[in-house]
Amino acid sequence: MLADEVVDCHVLVIGSGGAGVRAAIEASQHGDTVLISKTIVGKGGCTTMAEGGFNAVMRDEDSCGIHFEDTMKGGAFLNDPELVNILVKEAPLRMGDLIRWGAVFDFTDADEVAQRPFGGQRFPRTCYAGDRTGHEMITTLVERLDATDVTTLQEFTVIDLLKDGDRVIGAMALDEKGNLVILKADSTILATGGGTKVYDISTNSSSGTGDGYAVGYRAGAELIDMEMIQFHPTGAVFPYDARGRLVTEAVRGEGGLLLNNQGERFMKKYDPQRMELSTRDVVARAIATEIQNGRGSPNGGVYLDVTHLPREQIETRLPVMLEQFLKYGVDIRTTPMEVAPTAHHIMGGHRITPECRTTLPGLFACGEVAGGVHGANRLGGNALAETQVFGRRAGDAAGREEKRQKKVDVAQITRQQERLDRFMTGTKSPARIRMLLQQAMWDGANIFRNGTDLKKALAATGVLADKPLRAETPRNLAECCTVENMCLVASLICRSALIREESRGAHVRKDIPQTYDAEHSPFGHTFISKKRQGIEKREVRA
Repeated sequence: MLADEVVDCHVLVIGSGGAGVRAAIEASQHGDTVLISKTIVGKGGCTTMAEGGFNAVMRDEDSCGIHFEDTMKGGAFLNDPELVNILVKEAPLRMGDLIRWGAVFDFTDADEVAQRPFGGQRFPRTCYAGDRTGHEMITTLVERLDATDVTTLQEFTVIDLLKDGDRVIGAMALDEKGNLVILKADSTILATGGGTKVYDISTNSSSGTGDGYAVGYRAGAELIDMEMIQFHPTGAVFPYDARGRLVTEAVRGEGGLLLNNQGERFMKKYDPQRMELSTRDVVARAIATEIQNGRGSPNGGVYLDVTHLPREQIETRLPVMLEQFLKYGVDIRTTPMEVAPTAHHIMGGHRITPECRTTLPGLFACGEVAGGVHGANRLGGNALAETQVFGRRAGDAAGREEKRQKKVDVAQITRQQERLDRFMTGTKSPARIRMLLQQAMWDGANIFRNGTDLKKALAATGVLADKPLRAETPRNLAECCTVENMCLVASLICRSALIREESRGAHVRKDIPQTYDAEHSPFGHTFISKKRQGIEKREVRA
């Protein structure tokens, strides 16, 4: 076989964030499990960067029914109700797992898990560990993973899936030296996280390049709602190298105020009831509107002010934010932050069942790479909960798959080797193509959209995808594969955005008049695969 190494296992988990590690822990109870990561396990991805918290019903005054309603309304009623029901009912159980495994969350004087208010929610249900919740979670999960028999492959980049007919039977990957590795598996789980690095300004780490969407699409899987990109309202705007760095929603949850350059608390114009704790799509559009209308700060943002809060509250509940801005030369205890929207989360992704099965046999998906849970807008705090709820479900379902003979078509390996060989003779810098792609997406598929700009962005993704990328050495082959994936994901976003001819949640089409609200939209999910694309219709009750 034309490969440097062949690995055979029962379950292959691709991705080492919160969803991937949780899936691997669960799958390991059923057979040999391999966790493959293009970063160091526990160090890459978005979970370790997530600051705000984990939504779970933990008080008698709250209820799963209220959490369900808040999530559906926040998602502009595009969410899959069955998936949302699973999320809200199982989130408290998965929070219990983390605490039993040693995660240190903040507790109240009454010895209850502390919870703070987050946008779009009628009850303070966001559990937290200061403003480093994701870091605490992933540290705990990796310690638990180390106690299992899971094999970890670090700094390996999956470049495509392996198939036997319609069934996924593993993946092809490159190790850190550029050697081709074949991984055969009875079941494969995509837990690769998001892809908002296709935008110029993003909260994602360098690994947020959308690989899971791309490899799944190429293999024939169907994706839904890829147009639904969440722009987090508050990303840093300076210094230049820090643009887009997440300023957690916990800042507003603790009482932070949004002000324009006139000192006006402007959210009263956009959502006078919820103000700063409105849903992320509403707050992001409000900030963008203030900036566009000349009421922004000197560095192109607005002000997020916590100077009225007690110093102790800032130091104990927002320590990461305090440290981050001190590095920028800003003491948030005495000076307001400057923030602006930044590409943050893809609500769409692989179409999945409650067991996290995709539309391809043998392939599962969980976490941000899967669609349907968040609809058209994600509530802050639901993502970390999603990683644990659906990570566990994916690992369990994949682990229960029967063992089978896995016949590898050598032609797949040959085609992949030819692809890699082309990179060694290409002419274009992948870094340059990435930069041009990110700018095209920021210009054409941002918060406010129209058909003309979306078509320009789509055309740009096509032109850039055709450029002959060059790998200077075999170690650079993975970078070329990643940039190809980014071009594909960007095109899926633009194509889906053109299909959805309405404004819904995070997707705003300024060129299409609309008379109905989200609850009465005649449309369901957009869907896109190599075989078909379109938008579902749904019955609307008067």
